[in-house]
Amino acid sequence: MSAILNVKYFNSFWLKKIKSIVDAGDNLVEANVPGGYTNNTDRDWFIEESRIRGGYNNTSVDLGVKAYIVEKENKQQHRFNSIIYSGVFNSRTGVNNTNVFSVSEDITKSTDPANGSIQKLYAEDTNLIILQEDKVSRALIDKDAIYSAEGGAITTAGSQVVGQVIPYLGNYGISTDPESFAVFGYRKYFTDRKRNAVLRLSRDGLTEISSYGMRDFFRDELGSATLTDRIVGGWDIHNGNYVVSIHRSNYYSTLCFDENVKGWVSYFTYKPNYVLSLSSSMYSIVDRSIYKHYTYEGGSSLNGTFYGVRNKSYISFVFNNNPSLIKNFNTINYEGDTGWEVDSIDTISDTALPINKALEWSSSSSMSLDIMQNQLFTNNFKRKEDKYFANIVNNTSLEPGSIRMGDSSSGVKGFFAKVEMSVSEDIPGSHELFAVSTSYSESSY
Repeated sequence: MSAILNVKYFNSFWLKKIKSIVDAGDNLVEANVPGGYTNNTDRDWFIEESRIRGGYNNTSVDLGVKAYIVEKENKQQHRFNSIIYSGVFNSRTGVNNTNVFSVSEDITKSTDPANGSIQKLYAEDTNLIILQEDKVSRALIDKDAIYSAEGGAITTAGSQVVGQVIPYLGNYGISTDPESFAVFGYRKYFTDRKRNAVLRLSRDGLTEISSYGMRDFFRDELGSATLTDRIVGGWDIHNGNYVVSIHRSNYYSTLCFDENVKGWVSYFTYKPNYVLSLSSSMYSIVDRSIYKHYTYEGGSSLNGTFYGVRNKSYISFVFNNNPSLIKNFNTINYEGDTGWEVDSIDTISDTALPINKALEWSSSSSMSLDIMQNQLFTNNFKRKEDKYFANIVNNTSLEPGSIRMGDSSSGVKGFFAKVEMSVSEDIPGSHELFAVSTSYSESSY
């Protein structure tokens, strides 16, 4: 159906059709229908004029400049080994050119594509740390390097935003695990699953910290990790440790590295999605919830509680003095807080009974002769001169033809003994363990 529209003034340039009122329904706002619109087909068209208010010689508007560029190959490119930077941002002067990418300037910097894609960028002072899958490099920011005849580099100020890319020594990268990256001070930590290594980047370059007593462990864990397995890292500012968690399909391993002892000091029973530190506290994120570590939940004073689940804390170690000598391990003693128990003592051939925690009593509590006598004959630690002692009682099943020398036989025999100690679950607070030792005698074969 045709309609006649009267143009009142000059220079009308846009004829526009309003969406049908049938399609618009009751919500006229979503249909861009002006207020007061009635269902009249003649009014479904309107003309937008070039002059403001349609007045004679009023200010004229225009469509403006139309961007036009000719691309011979209008295809998307994925430059996995390149970085691009925009214009400057200055909050003091109000300049914000972060959405400006001028093609007339050299705004890209490429790394060696043979080292894989860029996984992580970290700005440190006037350097940009570039972590690729198979290489770690640094790029100069707002300066460049000029090399002398002797090979020495001299940094000079220039107009370049990203200067020369200088690789670090060592064929290491971050693989495809940028979540494993953590930084504290001038030290950076990350993993390289392709080379079964955990690395530290510091002033002395790259160091493989996984070789500090844990080479076999990380070789097995990282070497068998699939592409769907995640590796999460973070800095524990409370204890000053680097925490790394390897998430496998059916299990996980979370452990930490301590710079003070140059070694891996502990396993943990929690499985974080992310690890971070703020101020003097450590936090982890699990299932969109943030948890603060090293604090008690719900007024409880029981340690070892992560994400509302209590787990038993334990320590494992080996007695291995005179490794070429077959020994009879007779007793065990430790220095530390009360509450520690021995869960197991094993050698290649023998197994010992567990040892319970020491029973404490004060001078004000009543102690009968029967209770004291029971204390002497139960298999638990006895306190003497602020140290705790216990006998190692053999619990090995007899083999055919063996002879038991009475029920009071004690000690386990072997070249070495594996020991596992833990804290009783009903004792709140923290418990320190300073030293553990044993007394043994040479086996008579």
